[in-house]
Amino acid sequence: MERLIQRNPLRTDFQWHYEEIIAEYNKEKDRQNIEATFEALLKFVEDLDEEESRAVREELDEETLAIFDLLKKPDLDAKDIKKIKKVAKELLEILKAKLKDLYHWQDREPSRDTIKVMIRDFLWNETTGLPVNFYTDNEVEKKTEEVFYHIYRAYPTVPSPYYAVAN
Repeated sequence: MERLIQRNPLRTDFQWHYEEIIAEYNKEKDRQNIEATFEALLKFVEDLDEEESRAVREELDEETLAIFDLLKKPDLDAKDIKKIKKVAKELLEILKAKLKDLYHWQDREPSRDTIKVMIRDFLWNETTGLPVNFYTDNEVEKKTEEVFYHIYRAYPTVPSPYYAVAN
């Protein structure tokens, strides 16, 4: 579970759910509660398995899936989802290429600013970025911050130590 959360920050619901199951188990230890907890844990493991295979279903690798999850929003049609997958793939490619050239990028404010501006400019661009008819200016700014935070956390180096075992 820790590996899943490290790779994709939006998976924290799984951590919360797991902790909730354990807390419920620790509350009472009668047979009925133990059986219910065991059933909840089995369901939880099924959900984790489902989440782990989601990248394959979405036709994305784990790295791109994390960016895709950060960029998407509810109520998008299939065409817009396809566009966001393309945006996620291309954005990740250009970021990784740039990060390879930046020495200790997280330690230097100009380097951090360069990455944030690259993300924002890419997402704002009508050709490469998010569908303009579905994302407001504020949403693009928020998505920029979320993607930047994820890149900052997951890519101290390229390749990312979080995804190295996945590839």
